[in-house]
Amino acid sequence: MSPPPALQLALVALLHLTLTNAATSFPDFQLLNVEEVLVGVLAQPSPLQTSEYNHHELLNVTESEDQWKWKLKLIHRDWLSTENATVSRNHSRRFHARIQRDVKRVASLLLRIPGGVIHDGEAAHGVNDFGSDVVSGMDQGSGEYFVRIGVGSPPRSQYMVIDSGSDIVWVQCKPCNQCYKQSDPVFDPADSASYGGVPCSSSVCDRIENSGCHAGRCRYEVMYGDGSYTKGTLALETLTFGPTVVQDVAIGCGHVNQGMFVGAAGLLGLGGGSMSLVGQLGGQTGGAFSYCLVSRGTNSSGSLVFGREAMPVGAAWVPLLRNPQAPTFYYIGLSGLGIGGIRVPISEDIFQLTELGFGGVVMDTGTAVTRFPTIAYNTFRDAFIEQTANLPRVSGVSIFDTCYNLSSFVTVRIPTVSFYLSAGPILTLPANNFLIPVDSVGTFCFAFASSGSGLSIIGNIQQEGIQISFDGANGYVGFGPNVC
Repeated sequence: MSPPPALQLALVALLHLTLTNAATSFPDFQLLNVEEVLVGVLAQPSPLQTSEYNHHELLNVTESEDQWKWKLKLIHRDWLSTENATVSRNHSRRFHARIQRDVKRVASLLLRIPGGVIHDGEAAHGVNDFGSDVVSGMDQGSGEYFVRIGVGSPPRSQYMVIDSGSDIVWVQCKPCNQCYKQSDPVFDPADSASYGGVPCSSSVCDRIENSGCHAGRCRYEVMYGDGSYTKGTLALETLTFGPTVVQDVAIGCGHVNQGMFVGAAGLLGLGGGSMSLVGQLGGQTGGAFSYCLVSRGTNSSGSLVFGREAMPVGAAWVPLLRNPQAPTFYYIGLSGLGIGGIRVPISEDIFQLTELGFGGVVMDTGTAVTRFPTIAYNTFRDAFIEQTANLPRVSGVSIFDTCYNLSSFVTVRIPTVSFYLSAGPILTLPANNFLIPVDSVGTFCFAFASSGSGLSIIGNIQQEGIQISFDGANGYVGFGPNVC
């Protein structure tokens, strides 16, 4: 249930989140509490050990006769313990590791989407800037947010990466011919009474890209653009969400896995295809889910909710666009960008999804930094620089070319940053969602970059703290009204 209107308004005011229609004016600046942000950076939570969270603590599930609602807690990958504790506890190294993962993620998306060819090399900029000693091997996966679910019968609790840009659910499985380090014991299908391999003749096998057959069982293989992959057997298995048991979910049981999602057991695909968890649940949840990504540097958790009851009253709804050439991805309409209450002179055509499936604006949980086509990004950035001429500039950091030294400030006055969504709503971001610390000594950067292509991607840094809802059955995406 949504908070009462008065509480909603208080929360919105607290995070400087403004959702209005195009005819309404909004503040042209807001205050960024530099001191508070840096205190949060220095007080990052220590990585969790698996034992610190049990399965039921991460779930809140309600059922009624005609409505299902499953609510899972979302945590950021920094909460999970990894081998490299130095990286986890050092903000600068953690930032560089995150951006390195992000560059690989974007490169992967551009390979999968029509017209995603890198025109000017900018999407790959910075790959060599971080040094190979920042993270190694498995730490280069792109998973950012994790949930905890039960796999098998009896259920084995596992951390899973959520990914709105993937159409498959998979976990690492014994026997593990090649597996990366995860927080929980690797799932053993021999210990599950509900595990069943999918025959090659099954229609489920036909729905998997790059499927094959071995000893009468369906094989799957998923390759990611950064060189990561998972290979194994397709199976029907039971997944558990608190007290709710969902049988016969098609999952990949990965016996050969490389380079993915340290800490997590696998991936929970939330994409628009029929084999994602959302697609498989179908009528049980009405194709509806909602998430709120927890803000960086907090001890709180976000949420992932499935079911029509997850659709909030009072959200700003915009049409959900589909690209037949890339059905996995969730596209929205974007007509323009604003800085300080002034619409930036960028042609709306730059953000259009064409009939051939080129361009457009994708919402993605796995990408951290929002990307725009180069001409749009340059104009957008220049408008921000013009309105922040009073702030001390410093050299760019990694993929960010617009950075400031705010070490001597307690608070700073910065212009608002707004997305003009199609059909009228304007989403004005909280200051923490676009001017972010890249170290612990006061360097902040404008958290946008060029995609180097015609594609725009709304990343999770810009989505943080805002409830985002997908109503697949009716074709809408909602922003707000709740925050986290």
